Amino acid sequence: MEETAFGLVPHLFGLCIGFGILCFLAFISLYVLYEFERGVIFTLGKFSKVKGPGLIFVFPGIQTIMKVDLRLIVLDVPTQEVISRDNVSLQVNAVLYFRVVDPEKAIIKVEDFFEATSQLAQTTLRSVLGQHELDVILAEREQLNASLQHILAEQTEAWGIQVTNVEIKQVDLNESMIRAIAKQAEAERDRRAKVIHAEGEYQASQKLLDAAEIMAQQPYTITLRYLQTLGMIAEEKNSTIVFPLPMELISLVEKFTKGGAKKGK
Repeated sequence: MEETAFGLVPHLFGLCIGFGILCFLAFISLYVLYEFERGVIFTLGKFSKVKGPGLIFVFPGIQTIMKVDLRLIVLDVPTQEVISRDNVSLQVNAVLYFRVVDPEKAIIKVEDFFEATSQLAQTTLRSVLGQHELDVILAEREQLNASLQHILAEQTEAWGIQVTNVEIKQVDLNESMIRAIAKQAEAERDRRAKVIHAEGEYQASQKLLDAAEIMAQQPYTITLRYLQTLGMIAEEKNSTIVFPLPMELISLVEKFTKGGAKKGK
């Protein structure tokens, strides 16, 4: 009996070791993927399937897994030196929003989809802004954002990447260009002020012409306007009152003066 008991000890020890190995393999074979994660499974180096989320099992030594995050990624595009179409040097930076929509393509088609998207965004930013003049870059920001998004979306679609938005954050100019733009804006404001003043003079002359035509048809309106002007002067309590004479009265006096001179001769 004792020999039998001693003979079972090695077998029990071997079973414990085997059970421990199985438990260890089972432990390293289980993966928990969150709701925003997917696992790209390769079997003997060949793509097998995309798994997740939840608890998944990967055969150790035979299968490998690469996790992919499906959440929206915010990429800060570094400041780029841009030469506009009218040869103005600019410092421009932007922000890019994208997400992985096809984990298989994101892992297989490109080595590092994050770095590839970043480099593509930088080159596209320089290329697109270099095709426009400074005034367009400063004034039509939304159209440039839409153009950048369209170009990046077409390029990254093959990588399983979806570009949702692109925003140009800041455009920096050197001091000399800022002063030149300020002078241009000041000249533009002066031009608008002169145009508005000229339009006001033109409208006033039109109104005066209309009023003169009405007064010519109704001579009594001149007398009423004359009395109204005297009333306005009297309300101001001035010590001196300018008494305007109608032009008709002056012409009438001239006629009588010329007539009396002719009779004297």
